[in-house]
Amino acid sequence: MMETATSTIAKESVSKAHRPTLPNVFASVDVSSSSKLWRRMLGFIGPGFMVAVGYMDPGNWATDLAAGSRYGYTLLFVIMASNLMAILLQSLSLKLGIASERDLAQACRERYSRPVSFALWIFAEIAIAACDLAEVIGSAIALQLLFHIPLILGVIITSVDVLVILLLEHRGFRYLEAVVMVLISTIAVLFGIETILSRPEWLPILHHLFVPSREIFHDREMLYIAISILGATVMPHNLYLHSSIVQTRAYPRTVEGKRDAIKFANIDSAVALSMALFINAAILIVAAAVFHRNGHFEVAEIDDAYRLLTPLLGFTGASMMFALALLASGQNSTITGTLAGQIVMEGFLDIHLPSWLRRLITRLVAIIPAIIVTAIYGSSGTAKLLILSQVILSMQLSFAVFPLVQFTSDKHRMGTFVNSTWTRVAGWAVAILIAALNLWLLVESIFA
Repeated sequence: MMETATSTIAKESVSKAHRPTLPNVFASVDVSSSSKLWRRMLGFIGPGFMVAVGYMDPGNWATDLAAGSRYGYTLLFVIMASNLMAILLQSLSLKLGIASERDLAQACRERYSRPVSFALWIFAEIAIAACDLAEVIGSAIALQLLFHIPLILGVIITSVDVLVILLLEHRGFRYLEAVVMVLISTIAVLFGIETILSRPEWLPILHHLFVPSREIFHDREMLYIAISILGATVMPHNLYLHSSIVQTRAYPRTVEGKRDAIKFANIDSAVALSMALFINAAILIVAAAVFHRNGHFEVAEIDDAYRLLTPLLGFTGASMMFALALLASGQNSTITGTLAGQIVMEGFLDIHLPSWLRRLITRLVAIIPAIIVTAIYGSSGTAKLLILSQVILSMQLSFAVFPLVQFTSDKHRMGTFVNSTWTRVAGWAVAILIAALNLWLLVESIFA
């Protein structure tokens, strides 16, 4: 792919200062300089959708299924609130990447001492491995449901095919984004059909989507599931990922160019995360309309949901659409999770391994425990592993959120793009709230 003058200038403007992560795709995607807003906007569509993948991965499915089957539509507000927090945090992440020309991992390495930076890297790697583990297992379960492939073989297939898909990156980052967006659209269409077929009650849905229920604070189990939804929604690796991949655009590295880039990247992120909100809400709505309404209050396992959907809905293809959506979700998540792993390692350690080697390491870290647990315990073991992965993610989240809010509130680092007062207050409030809730979730998970 030939580089344009804009792309070349963008690369030269930062090459003297530091080497960006993902250097082979840095400033490789051209953006229009047209006076028409929609033409300029098109060039920035993509990174937000790659980030949105983490908000609809298989780790979210169990919490959404449990919430819908047990409590009906009551916890829809939690999904809405979690999504609003996600939009804020991803906005800060993309702003850090564009304004400072550093991703979150690089900023941590430059700002903190070596021991602190090393510890943050370890936490980030554990979180990515845990998230990747859930995604690999989710895809393996989908392959088992659709094609009766044994779980162990499904884990291996899932781990290999993502390497093939990531080869698209060498043809251009746009190809990778296109695959991700197609898979997201597939999930949205399939769950849109499932939602219509389930014939939900729309007025209660609208009420619970915008009005929180007092029951959440009186029912301990409901509060636990609500916090699990939050913990599964805001993924730490997405903050590292977003701050890096927004730099793939060849916008002018000037104050005005960065201002436009932040504006368009925020639109891209908000639209993509709104689609993630729709998909998460759809999973909960289907669970409420199909399981809760028919007296099945304990459907949290993915294979149980698959088994019950067709007979309860009376539609032959319902279970197959559910499994196809799960497969698309798992495959999407492994793509972005592996990419995030490369960004974290290169950003924290300033070690630039060949992309195939970084991805191979990430695959092995995920599939080895998955294969061991699957071989020993079967599907019941994988379910426990999925739950454990979400607890690990919750434990690590604050180690990414607090530095992000700190860096974007630093005028020396951000210059004219530093957080406004209200953004700073909102950012710290969300960071503290997430830390408190996830600490409670962790304690409950350990001592329950």
